[in-house]
Amino acid sequence: MDRLSLYLDPQIRDWVLFPITLVMILVGILRHYVVILLQSPPKKLSRAATREQRALTRSQILRATSSNSPIPPSFYKAISQHLSEAYKAGTYLKDGPPKADAPSSAPNPLSDPAAMDGMMAGMKTQMVMMVPQMVIMGWINFFFQGFVLIKLPFPLTLGFKSMLQRGIDTPDMDVRWVSSLSWYFLNFFGLNGLYRLILGGDNSADSSRDMTTSPFAAMGNAQPGQPQDFNKLFKAERDNLEFAEGLHSWVGENMDTKILRKYGKLAAL
Repeated sequence: MDRLSLYLDPQIRDWVLFPITLVMILVGILRHYVVILLQSPPKKLSRAATREQRALTRSQILRATSSNSPIPPSFYKAISQHLSEAYKAGTYLKDGPPKADAPSSAPNPLSDPAAMDGMMAGMKTQMVMMVPQMVIMGWINFFFQGFVLIKLPFPLTLGFKSMLQRGIDTPDMDVRWVSSLSWYFLNFFGLNGLYRLILGGDNSADSSRDMTTSPFAAMGNAQPGQPQDFNKLFKAERDNLEFAEGLHSWVGENMDTKILRKYGKLAAL
């Protein structure tokens, strides 16, 4: 059976199609700048916490250069043993050396201000995303429910009918016609390229990306300032330092012989 032919009033294009598209673009741009305003600057770490992190970084740099180290063997061994003993004694822990009778437990992220700030920032971002979209959807359902806005210029199968004609129960209508509510969802997922063009790749206007992100996800990611059990990290680093000592090779070993051989003062091997 032939599909029904429809002729749309041009005012639907001017007063429904364009306003919905323009409103969604402007709301996305506004949402991007609201998220920027709501972001709080990262809090500075205390001196003890910075010292705790730098101590671990110092050991990692020492191990990374062990196979071609600029430090002579005696100095390298002294530094390595000093760090190993400090890790064992808990010298660099921001809360001081652990007590012998204290039970070992993982740090609680809810008790850390940095983790709580990350969770609150995620919740604020979620609210900035959800509230405008709920308002726009209610606005479309109230004023433009059942409107047919546009006809796609390419053929589609019947599997797309439920996606493109939400709010319209007409089995004989061509699947290429798009209802007002479906046009909202097409813009919701299809304007991301335009946002990247206007606001750049790292923008906060992409609402579909935040739909799959939990406000509590920041607590599970390893981010600077999140509580970590540095006591366990220091114990593991002690084993790595011992292993790196066996791989140590001083870059200045037999340097005089190498220089003389380079300039032809000694016979090449």
